[in-house]
Amino acid sequence: MTTSPWPLLRSYTGRRLRRIALPLGGIGTGTVSFGGRGNLRDWELVNRPAKGFHPGTAFFAIRTETSDGAVTTRAAEGPLDLIDYEGAHGSPAQSHGLPRFQEATFSTAYPLAHLALADPNVPVELGVEAFTPFVPTDVEASSWPVAVLRYSVTNPTDSPVTVSLAGSLENFIGRDGTTDVAASNYNELAGESGVLMRSRGVAPDAEQFGSIALAVLDGQDVTRRTGWADRSWGDSLLDFWDDFSADGLLAERLSESETPIASVADRRVVAAGATERFTFLLGWHFPNRRAWNKSEVVGNHYTTLADDAWAAVCRFAAQLEGLERRTVQFVEDFLSSDLPEPVKEAALFNLSTLRTQTVFRTPDGRFFGWEGCSDREGSCFGSCTHVWNYEQATPFLFGEIARSLREVEFGHATDDQGLMSFRVRLPLETRAQDWRVAAADGQLGCLVKLYRDWRLSGDDELLRTLWPAARRALEFCWIPGGWDADRDGVMEGCQHNTMDVEYYGPNPQMQSWYLAALRASEEMARHVGADELADECRRLFEHGSAWTEQNLFNGEYYRHEIRPPASAADIAPGLRESMGAADPTHPELQLGDGCLVDQLAGQHLARIANLGPLLDPTQVTTTLQSILRHNRRTGFHDHFNHMRSYVLGDETGVLMCSYPRGNRPDRPFPYFSEVMTGFEHLFAVGLIQEGLVDEGIQVIADIRARYDGERRNPYDEAECGHHYARAMASWGAVVALTGFDYDGRTGALRFTTPGTHFWSTGNAFGTLDADGLHVREGSLYLTSLSLPDTPPITVTAGTLTAGATLPFN
Repeated sequence: MTTSPWPLLRSYTGRRLRRIALPLGGIGTGTVSFGGRGNLRDWELVNRPAKGFHPGTAFFAIRTETSDGAVTTRAAEGPLDLIDYEGAHGSPAQSHGLPRFQEATFSTAYPLAHLALADPNVPVELGVEAFTPFVPTDVEASSWPVAVLRYSVTNPTDSPVTVSLAGSLENFIGRDGTTDVAASNYNELAGESGVLMRSRGVAPDAEQFGSIALAVLDGQDVTRRTGWADRSWGDSLLDFWDDFSADGLLAERLSESETPIASVADRRVVAAGATERFTFLLGWHFPNRRAWNKSEVVGNHYTTLADDAWAAVCRFAAQLEGLERRTVQFVEDFLSSDLPEPVKEAALFNLSTLRTQTVFRTPDGRFFGWEGCSDREGSCFGSCTHVWNYEQATPFLFGEIARSLREVEFGHATDDQGLMSFRVRLPLETRAQDWRVAAADGQLGCLVKLYRDWRLSGDDELLRTLWPAARRALEFCWIPGGWDADRDGVMEGCQHNTMDVEYYGPNPQMQSWYLAALRASEEMARHVGADELADECRRLFEHGSAWTEQNLFNGEYYRHEIRPPASAADIAPGLRESMGAADPTHPELQLGDGCLVDQLAGQHLARIANLGPLLDPTQVTTTLQSILRHNRRTGFHDHFNHMRSYVLGDETGVLMCSYPRGNRPDRPFPYFSEVMTGFEHLFAVGLIQEGLVDEGIQVIADIRARYDGERRNPYDEAECGHHYARAMASWGAVVALTGFDYDGRTGALRFTTPGTHFWSTGNAFGTLDADGLHVREGSLYLTSLSLPDTPPITVTAGTLTAGATLPFN
């Protein structure tokens, strides 16, 4: 069986190939997914999600001919899952009539995938490597609209075998899984080894307008078709198969189809015992992305870098070797760390969300995100602050992206009063503040994130530029009718939050965010010379923390003290959304006496930002243990859930909320009976932070057991949509387990856990081992290094760049 030189973490076979779909594509470019059996599925290139969408023809085929003239032709895929295949009608299987390899093993460490294919009737072994470059700290290197598909053919016999690989793709420009405006599409030869797909009939300003390119690199005997024969009764495919099977070469055909099929083939002789690698590139270019409401074009950053798909492929091909080396080195560095495998898997595989249609970049380079992806459109627009609070991938891997989010939140979405629209509309110049509702956890979390990103980057200009808006956002808490109108450090007011309702009265979830924001604001205020405000933040923090410990902790966990307002008129404008209690004076949809998985969210994020404990550590530990005891279920056969089900049957997960002491509201907050991975991941981070390491790792392992390839796609932790942003909280476990902390302002780097570690600051990444500190990418300003059980190492202040090592001997 063929093996890969790439580092790999997990392998899947049999029924666990069913749901696998690894997104291929760059940050903000859209993707096509590499399926568990080698098929290309979920073609989401055209500015929108498109689950289940595929062109009428899209496959790769391999032909072999031995020295004695024996010929085999196969689709370069593993066997179909017959459980999913019911017959010619209603079948999800594309090109189901093609012969395939009998055995398939899918191995992966995101963003790398290797598929080993074998068939006793085929004289060669076939391995397929699929990836798109992913280089932390380098956004542009990670943002190519290209999928690399490398077919490695090994000849185990003692005679040469002639092998041809061919890729075929319908020109589906004008179709995106929802809209079909395809008309007068055409294909043309490009360069010496490619085909470029265009359209004359799709309007140039249509969202579906663009181009696609398919090419083979370094081909030896390349033949191409710009069209397939126009024949009835499936004979267009028959003609292709017969032509390719005859000699492994393709003869041109003329086609009058509105969506003609293009093919590219490469024929080589594979010597006895040798391996030949056929590298195909699939590129795309769809420039007309529209705003959240589809009203006007906002564009794509990636399409400003090339004129069309062929130009993008050519630029990429010249850099492929270096980009692949850097990608592989990142994965090797990460996998070399002492992290448990479930943590590595959760952290790595959820990074795929950064490349899906959940996110995009506008031509100015700014980064935006939906909450997730519905099957045919984005889910919940506007870089929603309370959902994006949770993810820890961007600050530690792509600081540029994290700072872009902060710039939008404070520089555009925050008004003169300090109200931050928790969903930002586009274009920014005219509509950024149109939402006009502030989420308590979202706004407070943004203050924590601003502090974290300033600290990681050491960028004083970032803080000084955004501080005026950040100060307004903090002081917004204290407006009449606001969250803390009496300025006592306790959130009593109407608090819209990530549960999509408003809480009334003090509750641990919003209170922990508030305490974290007060601590972050204290540090930032002190730095910019606003000492009076810093002192006020400290006063409110100390009083609010003590009050929470004394009044909300019930001996097991923190509870919600429901305090309705006297009237709706007492609530400041901009604090209520439309999904909460109809009558705030008698509010339903509250937390009440529930034990909430997320009650210490602000505490966990404050720890990651090195803001210290917010509450009594003994109470915090007791609370985490209580959540485990009351909310973690092993088996859901008898669990009632009136909302969305992300856990079923014999699976294990942590409930959003339980009511172990009874007194459940008649109508609790909407999601109380659900299980959602983003909340579970942050809960696991909290467990690890407080020394409950084994318990935290088990929570993560339980999640990944559910995303096993058979029941769910390992690259798609869903919540309100596929590829949900909150699940990127999983990167926080890497930070927590290594005890990593970096202060870019002072150059102080610290680890509190011994071992071999992967580290990342958002502007640099590398490894720590017995030999020293290694910088793989980016630049790291360093003045001191603290390791467990050793005195701090003082170094000559300076910047370490890519390839540098600080030796320990």
